[in-house]
Amino acid sequence: MTALAHHLATIDLLCARAFPAQRGRSAAVVSGPGFHIAELATSESFWDDEGTGRREAEEQYEAECGGLSALLTGRWGEPQIFSLRSTLIRSMEGEEMPEPWHELSGSVPYLEVWRAEGRWIALGVSQQDDELPFQLLAAVTANDPP
Repeated sequence: MTALAHHLATIDLLCARAFPAQRGRSAAVVSGPGFHIAELATSESFWDDEGTGRREAEEQYEAECGGLSALLTGRWGEPQIFSLRSTLIRSMEGEEMPEPWHELSGSVPYLEVWRAEGRWIALGVSQQDDELPFQLLAAVTANDPP
């Protein structure tokens, strides 16, 4: 099974899975009331003096996200592009934000978002800090974006 096929299967599983009453983690999936967030892939360490490893990892994860996005677009049509910047700012100012939007806003600058079968499906690349790895993340939620 290719990486993209595996990612797609994970998203399908999350779309079919019930949401738990309490927040919890199982392997690479964090779930809670109304949401699931899956770490589809995580980069290796890429520190070097030139920063080339970081750039290569970023390009790889953006390309992998683009490939998966194309598959999801084939199913559900064009995604909405959803910036999480205002969500992060509003939450830092004390406004309560629903999950998974609050959690994702701390590390993902924008998401590609589809609405299908009564749920939101979101896809993005996370990079919390220059020294931390990149992650390809998918979220499935019943909670509307803020």
